[in-house]
Amino acid sequence: RQRFPKAKILVLEKGMLPQGASTKNAGFACFGSLSEIIDDLKTHSEDDVIELIKKRVDGLKLLRETLGDKAIDYQNLGGYELFLESNEELYETCLKNQDLVNKLLQSVFKDNVFSLKDNSFNFKHIKSKYSFNQFEGQINTGKMMEALLSKAQKAGIKILNNCTVKQFDDDRNSVKIETDNLKFSTKNLLIATNGFASKLIEQAVKPARAQVLITKQIKGLHIKGTFHLDEGYYYFRNINNRILFGGGRNLDFKTEETSEFGETEVIQNKLEELLKTTILPNTNFEIDHSWSGIMGVGKQKKAIVKQLSNHVYCGVRLGGMGIAIGSLVGKELASLLE
Repeated sequence: RQRFPKAKILVLEKGMLPQGASTKNAGFACFGSLSEIIDDLKTHSEDDVIELIKKRVDGLKLLRETLGDKAIDYQNLGGYELFLESNEELYETCLKNQDLVNKLLQSVFKDNVFSLKDNSFNFKHIKSKYSFNQFEGQINTGKMMEALLSKAQKAGIKILNNCTVKQFDDDRNSVKIETDNLKFSTKNLLIATNGFASKLIEQAVKPARAQVLITKQIKGLHIKGTFHLDEGYYYFRNINNRILFGGGRNLDFKTEETSEFGETEVIQNKLEELLKTTILPNTNFEIDHSWSGIMGVGKQKKAIVKQLSNHVYCGVRLGGMGIAIGSLVGKELASLLE
């Protein structure tokens, strides 16, 4: 809208409410745990890793500037990475490389990102020290989407809900779009469906389902912050006095490579077990409800933002970092239009 103040802009939304990871995410305002960054350095150059993290930091800044911290309930409570007692090798690798990663990120943060902290939250079956990230925060996903929809509508952007795009055809002058309700033409088509992209276009992006649950209110909950466990395959945080807990995709990669929403017994049972044994070992809790979200992932972590044909563009493969880079990918996508 900023680039084309007089254009007619229409968002086609498959669901009754925004249906993708934008509303199904866990609300982590993060840019990569220590073990994730160390792992990325095995497959990406140092410059590429710095660039990836800088984009996430810039994207979070843009999101916060666009909607405001109050509107999205942004809280900078810090982030923690926990190491299982059984995973000595990962723990030692992170201890050994912490200074190196801090030096690498000096150009982005002008300060040390990672430090060590004692297990003050009394988690069980983990190493006595956490990796602490002073810059990590959390947002309220529902409030973010509400603020974004409100801003779009005030800017004269129309949103059609319950409208599924079946196919499109790009000719010289326009794009013909067929939905389950109607057909029409548009000057340009921008595809920003991330985890669902493979249903419309052929790009190197696959769906990856993430299952999440949330507890009922826990009286006197002392856990505050965002937490990563087992190389980031599990993640949890407080939402006021509840614990939101997600992950477990590594238990069954093949089944979770799907664009269908749903929960599986194997993953839900593991999440409950880890809550009981590791995260809330001496606390009574009840699960309030569970859901799933679909991420868009690939072999490379860089998002795909490009022109596909005369009038069709895409911004997909956000790699589980949609909160961090979504705004920036949107800006880059808009900048491709002439």
